[in-house]
Amino acid sequence: MGGGGRERRTFVAGRRLAVLAILAIAAWLLLRPEGKEASQEKVPLGAPDIQPELSAWLADWHWEAGLEDLDRSADGLDSLQVFAAYFDESDRLKFTEDFAEGFPNIRKRMDQAAGVRLDLTLVNDIIREDGSESQKDPELTSRLLATEESRTRHIEEIAAAVEQYGFDGVELDYEKVKAGDWDKLISLIEELQKRLSELGKTLRVVLEPRAPLEKIQLPEGPTYVMMAYNLYGSHSGPGPKADDTFIAKLADRMERVPRPRHIALSAGGFDWTGVGDSRTESESTGKPVKGITERTAADLAKRNPSKPVRDPDSGVLHFEYADDEGVPHAVWYADGETLEHWAAEAREGDIQGIAIWRLGELGEDSTSRIASGLGIKEE
Repeated sequence: MGGGGRERRTFVAGRRLAVLAILAIAAWLLLRPEGKEASQEKVPLGAPDIQPELSAWLADWHWEAGLEDLDRSADGLDSLQVFAAYFDESDRLKFTEDFAEGFPNIRKRMDQAAGVRLDLTLVNDIIREDGSESQKDPELTSRLLATEESRTRHIEEIAAAVEQYGFDGVELDYEKVKAGDWDKLISLIEELQKRLSELGKTLRVVLEPRAPLEKIQLPEGPTYVMMAYNLYGSHSGPGPKADDTFIAKLADRMERVPRPRHIALSAGGFDWTGVGDSRTESESTGKPVKGITERTAADLAKRNPSKPVRDPDSGVLHFEYADDEGVPHAVWYADGETLEHWAAEAREGDIQGIAIWRLGELGEDSTSRIASGLGIKEE
């Protein structure tokens, strides 16, 4: 009997140990990292190991108004992108008379803005001798990327321009890239990143929502900026440039891109002619649609005795008015509250920075919010 009791106690103790072992294994299975996805946990904007960045563009054709906004917002900016490098008919970099006139003033202001980096933005627009333009030209991009020789020539021209004007970095804004050119564009990004690093310069790359992020592997090193705007615009009926769902989807897609990842938000809005203020008109009306600044939109709003209404799905203001001929118009535009709301939506994803298109005729509240960090930085 004594031996049977020891056996029973041994059996019970063994069973308890087995149960504890099973519970321990179950707990480990529940808490263990889930493969590759868990190894790339989201790091929210403002996490201790990532410094959130706020940047803005200043366009050469609107440099005076842009500088006025810069004076009021520079305290919150980490970098300024000068949208100013185009191409001539020989596929060489071209700078406009506006740039020649405005850049010395921009440089003077930036010398006073301690800690704000200055980048040169290149866009695949052709400006011909006769003044005509071909904007976002995919054929131009194909020629620049065609061979190792053409890419090297392009890279050296970029490097020379950056050194000549004293920029801290370069931004590529090559849009409408052909499906067959992405591998070559990736090669250009890798090669340009290496060349700029040798010069102590940085690289940013702008991505359109149409970019095939699910099919390509972008290289590490540059900052990648996703354009989160023009959900509605000249191609559609009235509506916001972006809404919460649109921003969230793009932020999720950016998880396929190496960090740092930024989201670009657009100030201002659009004025649709001859239509009511309704998002149900999702197709283009065929009637004039004009991009407008925030300040212009606010002035137009005075034609309507009712205050603009804020759309709950996007934070965008909208209203109707009639022009001098009695033609109805619909306006949707972003103000400072909208921009800060959009930035907060982007922060829900693994996004390390916000970029604002663009300085020039922003409202006072917008520049004040930008100067304070647009809600993405600690006070």
